Amino acid sequence: MSDAKRLVFSIMEFMEDQIGDGQLSVDAMEGLEVARQCLGTAYDIDVSDPSTACQLRSSRKLIEIFNSVNPPDKKPSPVRMPTPPAEATEEQKLTADKLKTQGNDHMRTENYQEAISSYTQAIDLDDRNAVYYCNRAAAYSKVEQHQKAIEDCDIALNIDPNYSKAYGRKGIAHTSLKQYKEAVECYKKSLELDPGNQSYQDNLEIAEQKLKETGIARGPPGAGINLGGLDFSSMLSNPALMNMAANLMSRPEMQQMMSGLVSSTGQQEGGEQGIGTLLQAGQQLAQQMQQQNPDLVAQLRGQTSDGQQPPKENGDDGKL
Repeated sequence: MSDAKRLVFSIMEFMEDQIGDGQLSVDAMEGLEVARQCLGTAYDIDVSDPSTACQLRSSRKLIEIFNSVNPPDKKPSPVRMPTPPAEATEEQKLTADKLKTQGNDHMRTENYQEAISSYTQAIDLDDRNAVYYCNRAAAYSKVEQHQKAIEDCDIALNIDPNYSKAYGRKGIAHTSLKQYKEAVECYKKSLELDPGNQSYQDNLEIAEQKLKETGIARGPPGAGINLGGLDFSSMLSNPALMNMAANLMSRPEMQQMMSGLVSSTGQQEGGEQGIGTLLQAGQQLAQQMQQQNPDLVAQLRGQTSDGQQPPKENGDDGKL
């Protein structure tokens, strides 16, 4: 309590000095006097008592202590902003470019981990070069580390927002992760920046088709349903496949199979139950076709295949 009383006594002395200074208004001086008396009553301090003053007075007045910590002419310290990474020297840039070339050579010989290592060393020397991140993204995709590829593409685009190849490679990574909506957006952006690039156009068409097949772009009931590896929506939208299906159903063995299937499932009312039964019947049909005539199923799958290839890496011309 003694320390608290010494602090309060110093405050009361400061108030008394302010009142005696005569620079405050009458109302302000009256307010300080009331506050000083309240403090004295609360802490049982009588400033006018010499013995009390001797016990509680500090060697320095409160205002002196305050000014020693915060000098009146002391300016506030400037806010220190983080220092941006220093730009690579010319020598570092040359070494980094050589490492990039080594990485490209590793990519051509399918030594993808070595390529990643070379590109990483190049980035360590020159982390402001978007090409190094984009090339490493391509290497990450080759070793199925697609999320890392996306992250590298994002860094490359942060450095160079108009880097079409980074959008293209990011689209490839999203496609590999079956994130077709994101892939479509990337390919569209890459085509905006490089309209004549056929690889981007081809990859966009693949991603849009995959997006449709996954059912994200919803179609009529039953769209996007895969019956034992046979895509029902693709068959319905392809006249040639519908003709082929009609020919298949005209075969005696197929009619016999369908007749047996219908008798086993029985009759149900229409609506959602009817659709469910139809889909279930189609799945059972596909299973029975596989069991009874696997060659026929293989032929059907081959004919319904869209013949699409994996996304093309923009760089088939040998450039990375």
